[in-house]
Amino acid sequence: MSVHELNLPPDEPLPAFPLGQLQRWAEQRPLQIALRHRRRGVWKAWRWIDVQREVERLAAALREQGLEPGARLALCGAFEPTLLLLALAGQHLGALVLTVSRQAKGEALRRLLRQARPAFAYVQRRENVSDWLEAGDTSQPLRLFSAQAAARVRGAWQVLPLSVLLAGEPAEALSLGWRQAAGAPLAWCDEGTEWRDGLGHILALWLKQGTGFAFPETSESASRDRREVAPAVLLLSEPRLQALAAEIDSRLAPPGSWRRRLCDWTLANPQQAPRRWIKARVRELLGFRRLQRILVGAPAPAASGPVWLSEYLERAA
Repeated sequence: MSVHELNLPPDEPLPAFPLGQLQRWAEQRPLQIALRHRRRGVWKAWRWIDVQREVERLAAALREQGLEPGARLALCGAFEPTLLLLALAGQHLGALVLTVSRQAKGEALRRLLRQARPAFAYVQRRENVSDWLEAGDTSQPLRLFSAQAAARVRGAWQVLPLSVLLAGEPAEALSLGWRQAAGAPLAWCDEGTEWRDGLGHILALWLKQGTGFAFPETSESASRDRREVAPAVLLLSEPRLQALAAEIDSRLAPPGSWRRRLCDWTLANPQQAPRRWIKARVRELLGFRRLQRILVGAPAPAASGPVWLSEYLERAA
């Protein structure tokens, strides 16, 4: 397992990605799973051919709503299939796609919106829509789509249900059982637009390498959902790496207990047969049994990595 630094420049708006790559995977791997997301307790999946069709359909819907080349489309929320598909649909139309932190509120959000100047936006959660309405300059035209918020008008702002863009014949997401959801190796990300460069990293890995991605139902269920999927690749920011280290430490036995001493003894020389078994068991409980790589979006000291993964941490030159 190795850790690689992803040194994409922090461009704003999002750098354009060659949508020809999406067509390539749709032609070469039409029935392979490209995206997985847990929704209302059920794993859903989109094949590459489904992704291509959805991007084209969403692009047509956004065009009908008035999105033109050069327009600014802002995205705010957790990284998941709908947000990714809208990003690609916007780029398909030549729009400038950017992200706004879902954690920003008040004056911080006001500054972000002033800098972003979006004419269109997708804001995932109802709470964030309220924050935008309080912080934004509603004298400037904005069409804001959200699956959770009710339709309303505030000045020159229009809040519209996401269903406006989903009318027509959407590709039916496949329902996956537990074994199917944990089947083929895939990449995992449980962050959102608070990670400024996160969407760019996801699109780079997803489109350029054709790596399937999975996302949790919520931030609160991320640990459980990750254990079910058992990903081969983790994509995370440096703060999330720190949080993962704390999460792993909290799941181990308390320091000083005989079980913790057993864990420390295992780490001291994990190559010995009984220690390999103990380590494999711990990795299974943490959802890391198939983990091969950790991709970190910014440099981080090697010591900051989770102890149970430290022997695999390698920094790219």
